[in-house]
Amino acid sequence: MRIRGVALLSVGVLAIAGGSVPLGAQTPSATTLQQDFDAAAALDAKPDRAASLAAWEELEARTKPGSRSRGIVLVRKAPTLFALNRSDESVKAARAGLALLPQGDASLAEDRTRAFLILGQVAMDTLDYAGAVAALQQAEAGAISTADKLGAMLSLVTAQIFVDPTAAAATLARSDALIGTTKLDKAVLARFARERTILKLNTGDIAGARTSALQAIKLLGGMETAKIDITDASARSDAAIAYLLSGNADEARRYMAYTGAGRMTKGSFDPAAEMRSPDCGGDAGLKPQDVAVVEFNIASDGTIDQAMPIYAAGGGQVALEFARAVKGWSWPAEQVQAIPAFYRYHVRVEMRCSTAFERPSISDGLDGILEQWLVSKGVAVPPAPTGPQGTALPTQRAELASATAQSPNALRTLAALYRVTNNPTVAREERAALYARGLAIASANDAPPSARLSFDLPGRLSAVTDIWKPGVYQRTLMPMLSEPVYANDPQARAAIRLMMVDGTVSRTRKSDKNDTSLVILRQVADDKGLQPNDPLRVGALIRIASIEERNGQIDAARATFASTGLTANQCAIMDAPPKMVAMPGSEAFPMEAQRWGFEGWTQVQFDIGADGNVINQRALLSYPPFIFSEAGTKFFTKAKYAKTYRPDGALGCGATTTRIKFMLPESARRGS
Repeated sequence: MRIRGVALLSVGVLAIAGGSVPLGAQTPSATTLQQDFDAAAALDAKPDRAASLAAWEELEARTKPGSRSRGIVLVRKAPTLFALNRSDESVKAARAGLALLPQGDASLAEDRTRAFLILGQVAMDTLDYAGAVAALQQAEAGAISTADKLGAMLSLVTAQIFVDPTAAAATLARSDALIGTTKLDKAVLARFARERTILKLNTGDIAGARTSALQAIKLLGGMETAKIDITDASARSDAAIAYLLSGNADEARRYMAYTGAGRMTKGSFDPAAEMRSPDCGGDAGLKPQDVAVVEFNIASDGTIDQAMPIYAAGGGQVALEFARAVKGWSWPAEQVQAIPAFYRYHVRVEMRCSTAFERPSISDGLDGILEQWLVSKGVAVPPAPTGPQGTALPTQRAELASATAQSPNALRTLAALYRVTNNPTVAREERAALYARGLAIASANDAPPSARLSFDLPGRLSAVTDIWKPGVYQRTLMPMLSEPVYANDPQARAAIRLMMVDGTVSRTRKSDKNDTSLVILRQVADDKGLQPNDPLRVGALIRIASIEERNGQIDAARATFASTGLTANQCAIMDAPPKMVAMPGSEAFPMEAQRWGFEGWTQVQFDIGADGNVINQRALLSYPPFIFSEAGTKFFTKAKYAKTYRPDGALGCGATTTRIKFMLPESARRGS
């Protein structure tokens, strides 16, 4: 279920109509081409997506290849494919349709807008927010009606908040000017107010966020409405976050209480076995102090239907990385079906990264090899930006244009391409083209295999829209292991295998992934071409130990981790981790949460000192966001573990992870 979609999926004045468009020459048939088009358009408004797709495909077969009519049909078919979770085909249909629509034909403005909107939605659904911005900017620019333009702006600002907040503020300013010229439903105005709230939350204007959050709630009918929907719940959750960040915990809990989160009377929202925080470090460079709130929908089969960032202390890319981790979560279908549908949509969880198996970035290692090779060839690599990536992009593009003008296939151009492709504000489809160009230059100049991977690995992944579907990530990279340039290079083949595992683990259910991942990882760990201390071999061993620990194979995990040469003092894999000798009781349940009738849970990670005291405790995951985080961490300040002898006075053990579930008495549950 895709709830927070593009304008064409929304309500009221922002909905794009599926009206009739004059088609070209008719093909002899019992019905005219125009009649079939109108019938297919009518089916779009009905729930049977398969019937709608069949109608558009039948119509497509009747239109002339390369014709205007074929373009219109392809554009109309794209949203139906997307609704059927066939994103790659949806993008291809939209792109092919756009290429056939005459630019000067004003009667097709709505269809062009429709195509760019669906391209934007697919990009957002795959968390390619930079790509979404590129498509939605074109949707806004080409829209003629006020409704279409506002619809494009609403989707655009959602993506811009986490890519270019300054541009998001400008988009909201443009929308304000348009809103002043037309009468809109209050629910639509509330959506714009909510986007302003999220922008202000993520740019540090907490007072402004609180004001706009309250405005959105008021537009939706206030706090005393008899019934609430998921839009009401999200608006109230926005306000709760704003109050919490401003230091008003009581008001935060009050608004959170009115979302319904943590207050189920039937079923329970328990943490899934696969509901894990991403590891700190990695390609995203996550830091222990980074925190995010991610919103997601759980499909009826237990998989994540949609995930999107709401707030992050650490920047937009941090927010998107946490959302990517959520995309890999899953629940048993029978557990999900016991949860009322209202509680499965727009679920919000507070997140931090885990330090248990922190590992270096594969991409950073490959980029380092590329940079070293370029320097050895006398080429100066443009420095990495120290400020906002969006601000640095014009300078990076200018350097690329200058280098290309001087010599399009020279190493200076390769260095400029490298810097532009590493800018996360560049759209996925543009990055894919730039990666291909960079790979061609690197190959022509006989770059080392690992240096080529800086372009080839992300290039292949960027070329696929449906990369989140199980098996797609691995199938995309698997052929590279048979290509001689990589197969004959130990580090290159190891990097490819590690990327395959990381992508598979984050996109596949546990039951399907661990066996395959272990086989691939052992190929890296046992590769005689790698030195014992090679970072890629060590990285493989760390990943093996992590999987073994998750599978309950503690002895094996301990032995594997010991073979890395690193200090194996993780509590999870110690031979005899310290035992808890004292713990708090019911007083650990926060009184404010009990007063408002909250239930929930938090996953806490902490170290245990040699003296048995808990230190460095952090809430990794919390539901509802922020409600039990402090209580969970405080719980372990009162806990006491057995002392552990350490000659050097080091930790007894580190990075242990424990979940705490906060439950109300049964009598309180019945009365809530």
